[in-house]
Amino acid sequence: MAGTLYLCATPIGNLDDMTLRVLKILEQADVIAAEDTRNTLKLLNHFEIKTPMTSYHEHNKMQKGIQLVERLQNGENIALVTDAGMPGISDPGADLVKLCYEADIKVTVAPGASAAVVALVLSGLDTRRFVFEGFLPADKKERREVLEILETEHRTIIFYEAPHRLLSTLEELEQVFGKQREMAAIRELTKKFEEVRRGTIETLITYYTEHTPKGEFVLVFAGYTLAEQKQAKQQSFESISIEAHMQQYVSKGMSEKEAMKQTAKDRGVSKRDIYQYLHQHRKK
Repeated sequence: MAGTLYLCATPIGNLDDMTLRVLKILEQADVIAAEDTRNTLKLLNHFEIKTPMTSYHEHNKMQKGIQLVERLQNGENIALVTDAGMPGISDPGADLVKLCYEADIKVTVAPGASAAVVALVLSGLDTRRFVFEGFLPADKKERREVLEILETEHRTIIFYEAPHRLLSTLEELEQVFGKQREMAAIRELTKKFEEVRRGTIETLITYYTEHTPKGEFVLVFAGYTLAEQKQAKQQSFESISIEAHMQQYVSKGMSEKEAMKQTAKDRGVSKRDIYQYLHQHRKK
């Protein structure tokens, strides 16, 4: 019989967050596949776990993934761990899961902390709907394309970022989201120097210009609000005449009265204002 791949969450900072179930799996697995065996060794030594390890990371995932699947097919049970948090989130664990499903190998999960979700609930921003983007692409063109798509995203947005790139990323986000977008910069989650700093993009750029960023960051941004959407629409409509604005709706089959009502709504004015403008303009 084939073995099982166990996706095991590890602490994102505080070792007391390790679950009893993950400890049991790590002790009983035939091998632990780790993103960085040096980091995982510290964890295993802390809990006195002697299970052998093998490396599985972004640079060897193609070859090593095939080898791990073969071991699973031969009946071994493998525990997959990342450096911190849930394997498969911003690491190549997802690729191994796909290989296992293609080979009809059982996959299960022993859940635990995930930095994105922990930061979201700490941020004080809307948690009802959110989108996780992980690290932004390194390629400038690709990164800009991603940000432009997110410019009008209504859900709360979550990014990961390294301290040495924090300021440049915030400055780029300011160009797309604007200076006044609400956000939270959260670092050192669950550790001694855990910090949640809230404000606008502008105020946090000012802060981190004066204070050198330290620790790994999770950035949480408020979504594009309906008020922002309304303002943007009003600004775009201000660039065309009221007549041209109304004609857009008339050409779609609306009556003049319906078009007048929708134009007034778009521009944030009353229908009477539109009527008076048209009356005066046509009179002239």
